[in-house]
Amino acid sequence: MAVTLGAPASTALLGVYKPAAPVFVAGEGCRLIDEDGRAYIDFVAGIAVNALGYSDAGVNAAIAAALESGLVHTSNLFRTRPAEELATELVARSFADRVFFCNSGAEANEAAIKFARKWARTRGGPEKHDLVAFRGSFHGRLMGSLALTDRPSYQTPFTPLMPGAHIVAMDDDAAVRAAVSRARTAAIFVEPIQGEGGVRVVPAQRLAWLRALADEADALLIFDEVQCGLGRTGQLFAHEATGVVPDVMTLAKPLAGGLPMGATLLTERVAQVMQPGDHATTFGGGPLLATVALEVLRRVAAPEFLAHVIAMGAHLHATVNGWTDVPGITQVRGRGLMWGIELDRPAAPIVAAALEKGLLLVPAGERVLRIVPPLVIAEEELDAGLAILKDVLS
Repeated sequence: MAVTLGAPASTALLGVYKPAAPVFVAGEGCRLIDEDGRAYIDFVAGIAVNALGYSDAGVNAAIAAALESGLVHTSNLFRTRPAEELATELVARSFADRVFFCNSGAEANEAAIKFARKWARTRGGPEKHDLVAFRGSFHGRLMGSLALTDRPSYQTPFTPLMPGAHIVAMDDDAAVRAAVSRARTAAIFVEPIQGEGGVRVVPAQRLAWLRALADEADALLIFDEVQCGLGRTGQLFAHEATGVVPDVMTLAKPLAGGLPMGATLLTERVAQVMQPGDHATTFGGGPLLATVALEVLRRVAAPEFLAHVIAMGAHLHATVNGWTDVPGITQVRGRGLMWGIELDRPAAPIVAAALEKGLLLVPAGERVLRIVPPLVIAEEELDAGLAILKDVLS
């Protein structure tokens, strides 16, 4: 059926989402504004994407500068300075030696799967290809990353999935050891803080144990920091707080200030097995995206910026922990400005009620409210949003 211009979105867009009713037409700071002029405090930030909020002067200037150059896209057949400068800065600020740019977190994880499998083949032949992930994990919905995502309802319609993927309980030592084999395992995938899985912080000692287990099995340790990385926790990268260093790390969400960009960071020992033609992307690292990402990276890496995230996170935690008169909260967990409030009842009705009162929230599983506001949020706006949330919960 042909779709006429101006038809309702429900008839023109593929029905794989259930968007909320407001139609947003503008954004300012940490608020979104709908077509009726109503402003909403944003505790979602595009699902941890809009780290610098909306209408940020620095991001707008970076976009304008990139557009003025006339280079929006060239493909990776040719060199441009922004991608090379961004990669150099990411390497300088991390454990990595090389960077691959793509368009999303799922694509960054797909690249990591390919890099790990090729690296492992050089170590143990074609049988060394298994990948281990964990209960509660979310690594994406493409066919490789979907196999590592612990969501049976997402997986079942698209079986058979990629072979060689194993999902085990994080705290079951015996199950993890049984899944990790020197002969077969290429890599262990883990989110230092699980986002979609309920905002669950993986303890530093558990990450250290996985690091040792990977080394023992001559396998790679891959950190998925698509949601928890780039300043969200008060460190530039979430794993920095643990002292555990991965072989590969994936990034995306806030990297280009709301524009679609992902990155896979890797050490030289992994990078050296990849040759021209082994992997590619048409749009990844384009000059417009890379120019904006460089602005975002420099901003979120600044010590004073990260100190603000830590301070706001501590304030949020203390405030919610002080709600002794609010029923139904069973646990509050997180770090920086990435928090999960676990409830004794479904979260979806709370999200809907908060929307009615002007607060945007997103769940993380059936019973967890996720709070991931723009990282620039001020204490007054944070308190205003928390007041709405407390009212709804009460």
